[in-house]
Amino acid sequence: MTNRYAVVLAAGQGTRMKSKLYKVLHPVCGKPMVQHVVDQLNTLNLSELITVVGFGAEKVQDQLGEDSHYVVQEEQLGTGHAVLQAEDILADKDGTTVVVCGDTPLLTSETLQKLLDHHDQQNAKATILTAHAEDPTGYGRVIRGGNGQVERIVEQKDASEEEQAIQEINTGTYCFDNKMLFDALKNVSNDNVQGEYYLPDVVEILKDQNEVISAYQTPDFAESLGVNDRVALSKAERLMKQRINENHMRNGVTIVDPDQTYIGPDVKIGKDVVIYPGCSITGDTTIEDDAILGPHSTIENCLVGAESVVKQSVAADSSIGKRVQIGPFAHIRPQSSLGNDVKVGNFVEVKKASFGNGSKASHLSYIGDAQVGQGVNIGCGTITVNYDGQNKHLTTIEDDAFIGCNSNLIAPVTVGEGAYVAAGSTINNDVPADALSIARSKQTNKEGYASKLKSIKKD
Repeated sequence: MTNRYAVVLAAGQGTRMKSKLYKVLHPVCGKPMVQHVVDQLNTLNLSELITVVGFGAEKVQDQLGEDSHYVVQEEQLGTGHAVLQAEDILADKDGTTVVVCGDTPLLTSETLQKLLDHHDQQNAKATILTAHAEDPTGYGRVIRGGNGQVERIVEQKDASEEEQAIQEINTGTYCFDNKMLFDALKNVSNDNVQGEYYLPDVVEILKDQNEVISAYQTPDFAESLGVNDRVALSKAERLMKQRINENHMRNGVTIVDPDQTYIGPDVKIGKDVVIYPGCSITGDTTIEDDAILGPHSTIENCLVGAESVVKQSVAADSSIGKRVQIGPFAHIRPQSSLGNDVKVGNFVEVKKASFGNGSKASHLSYIGDAQVGQGVNIGCGTITVNYDGQNKHLTTIEDDAFIGCNSNLIAPVTVGEGAYVAAGSTINNDVPADALSIARSKQTNKEGYASKLKSIKKD
């Protein structure tokens, strides 16, 4: 197989976005547009992937990291000029180069693979990715000859009435014979209104040399969407969300209301999971079989085990075991780990804490910086007092301990295996295994004192 390369054009400022954020870093379904593009390209077994950066270069490099090599386009002199920045890396190499814009987040690896395969099958020197547009206004039209090969690309302003009726449009994604691409780029002129060097001019140059110019038409027009402003960004978001949700539903996930369910592109979901409206599931999240999520839950970078239920709650950067019950209105904060058959009930906050199998905190508690063993019951209103004003400290609750309601466990402290803490206690020393710890003032009853208070108020 011939060597394959990719050039991602990501140097434009995107002034129409009217944003401080560099255009290609605007997220679609939680992932920056350029990351969508690079992720799809990196599934194609490429020999080299180069991203052309300009304004905001460091931020793009921070986002993509080692997924790409980089070249800098100091001046924005057009798409042809942008590709030419990769000359030092690619110009002398045999193979095929695909050129993709960094603001086309809906492009799929399947379409790019078919584009490359078509390019090879046609023995073409340039292949254009095209699409059928019901309303092609504003797009460059692809003019084919009788043999199906591309004769030329005509921009809207230059098209005749007959050419404007053509509905096959240029998406701005191309394949080229690599060496011919860079040879042709040296002959591209900037003799135009914008004074820029345009990549489509390479197609015309190669055609004049009697080289084969082909086109592959994607069946999904949505993939051609380039995001240049906030309106297009919202369209891309809607289309990506629809694609993601439909894929999950076809794979055995029940999404009660797909229009009101937001799932990120990297989320993995097992079979027979039920997702109710208002859920947001993002990041590196895995939902195992038969789990139930929502309504109105937010889950980010979590593992949710099989048969677990999360209702109207928030969980982030944590591991949730099997058959766990969370919510409603619970908050699982980062670095938490819940074992199997755990219950975290309404208005319970868990932060950087582990719960062993079968343990529960059913309501109105804060459990932070804690190691909770198996079979532990944490009563309503319990707080692990983890912060002394300067440092965080650990609370350890060993297996089968029972923490009574409205208890304060002042860390660092350990409650031993099988121990009981009486309701209303403030514990600041370790509790031995199997002990009952009571840390509250003795109750005093003053007979008749309430009547005296009432008489004072009347006077």
